[in-house]
Amino acid sequence: MPVTTEQVIAWLQRSAAALHEQRDYLTQLDSAIGDADHGANMDRGFTAVMDKLPGVADKDAGTILKTVGTTLVSTVGGASGPLYGTAFLRAGMALAGKMELQESDVLSALQAALEGITARGKAKPGEKTMIDALHPAIETFKAALEVGAPLKEALAKATASAEAGMKATIPMLATKGRASYLGERSIGHQDPGATSSWLFLRAMGG
Repeated sequence: MPVTTEQVIAWLQRSAAALHEQRDYLTQLDSAIGDADHGANMDRGFTAVMDKLPGVADKDAGTILKTVGTTLVSTVGGASGPLYGTAFLRAGMALAGKMELQESDVLSALQAALEGITARGKAKPGEKTMIDALHPAIETFKAALEVGAPLKEALAKATASAEAGMKATIPMLATKGRASYLGERSIGHQDPGATSSWLFLRAMGG
């Protein structure tokens, strides 16, 4: 069954609620290896997104996601705004004009988002960033679809992979972003960006 634009809006609303609920937790994670502002920044960004959604509720999925991207770029500080903003912009470009999404469209959007983050952040798996949650999740999602799993099941498996990837950042040495300044002191802390990425994927599954 195709994904409607109403379901895309609902996912964004669930994401905003999750980010608001986990605001202090994300900030706590970021206080150990960053600027202690990831939770506040993401919550502020998605509060602004919620204000913009009514104006694009009748538009195609691409327009909705591009609106999210431009809003995040303009309202979220630190590295998260440009990275997540680029992710949503790229995903929106991949879904331009689409009012309904097939499983393959969802995969294309996720892959485009990851490519945008990778290009913007110049990071790769294993460097203690959001990519460590997103990369395995998208690989798992793709593999599940290839063997005929329904969308909900594929998303559940992807979310589990994202959670495992998020937890795998704890023993990693950060080599990218603000956390890399800490050197070996970054070891033993969960990456906040990987955590917010997991929250997005979990919200996707409903």
